[in-house]
Amino acid sequence: MGSDDGRGRSVPRGRLSRLGAFGRMAGGVAGGVMAEGVRRLADGQRPRISDLLLTPANVGRVADQLSHLRGAAMKLGQMISMDAGDVLPPELTAILARLRDRAQHMPPQQLQRVLAAEWGKDWRTRFARFDATPVAAASIGQVHRATLPDGRVLAIKVQYPGVAESIDSDVDNVATLLRVSGLLPAGLDLKPLLAEAKAQLHEEADYAREGEQLTRFGTLLADDPRFVVPALHADLTTDRVLAMDFVAGVPIETLATAPQSTRDGVMATLIDLVLHELFVFGWMQTDPNFANYRYQPDSGRIVLLDFGATRPIADATAAAYRALLRAGLDGDRDAVRDAAVAAGFLGPAAVERHRALVDRMIDVILHELGQAGPFDFGDRAFVGVLREEATAMAADRATWHVPPVALLFAQRKISGTALLAARLKARVDVRTMAEDQLGGSAP
Repeated sequence: MGSDDGRGRSVPRGRLSRLGAFGRMAGGVAGGVMAEGVRRLADGQRPRISDLLLTPANVGRVADQLSHLRGAAMKLGQMISMDAGDVLPPELTAILARLRDRAQHMPPQQLQRVLAAEWGKDWRTRFARFDATPVAAASIGQVHRATLPDGRVLAIKVQYPGVAESIDSDVDNVATLLRVSGLLPAGLDLKPLLAEAKAQLHEEADYAREGEQLTRFGTLLADDPRFVVPALHADLTTDRVLAMDFVAGVPIETLATAPQSTRDGVMATLIDLVLHELFVFGWMQTDPNFANYRYQPDSGRIVLLDFGATRPIADATAAAYRALLRAGLDGDRDAVRDAAVAAGFLGPAAVERHRALVDRMIDVILHELGQAGPFDFGDRAFVGVLREEATAMAADRATWHVPPVALLFAQRKISGTALLAARLKARVDVRTMAEDQLGGSAP
């Protein structure tokens, strides 16, 4: 969750008020396009419409309105902005990336109404202290620190009003913005992705369900001393309020200045968790937001937070990753390509029209994977090479392809974990970890 900066702004909860906010955003962007277009024409330029849409002023308008709406509109932007398959153009991803830390909390009066509706008007009698200012605010809810009469300290996540009811219309409105932006090919079918995004957002807005997933992972990791999962307080949890132990820890990003051995150990632990989620647990927390991890310097343990995006891993998904990993570890380019197409990571049209380019990209990956010893996530040179190779294929919109949704959500977690490893410049022997996991799980 993004840190709060002291701003309180009421959340629009009615369908018409939220639609009006989208209308004002579209009007502001249109006005910005006209003004910028006139200015550039006066300078003798012949600007493209995409250049006019993506000015800093328009980026700010979109980000501000979506952060005001919060809910599915903001969450969908955050989801898209993560490096999870490059489904959208980098220009649009850059706009949506600005939403990650722009959450604004509810004003006290709105918070009071929400808690009275969930717990009753005398809800304050349940606590010795309830801090009205949230310790964190994000797209769907905000977190408050509270103390029970017996001294136990809790973290209380309170959902913004109207969020659950507005999910479908918010997603549809964001999809409309994507279409009219002109940045997406007309033939690209986003319907399966949007339908799944709605389904997942409805699940994330169900705090009773998140409480169940919190308990599930607490059980799965109960005997693993490397992790801390907060305990659920079911008596205070409802569909719109989630109560759990308050667990102290520092932001995971602060480890960027920690000793190399500490960074390496933390990332090895998190990568091991991903492998277990994928191949052992059959359940994965698919939101890789850095704020969902905290670190306890005294114990070296990692605190896991926010299980709203937890979803089951289908056998077919695990099998697809197993086949892809096995081919990669074997250094078999043809097998990697075939596995990527069979799983749906690559569309057949991309391979047919850009076979040599695809093979060059696979070769780059196999070269990195084939090196002995720890993989240096801080060395991102190969990423630039891959991006450069992919430019030609990305320009060929006829080959654009949306992978199966189940793969996208799993890959979002995998990519997000790799991004965190890059941020921490960690060195991890991923090859050995993958071989150990596949050796123990192969059919």
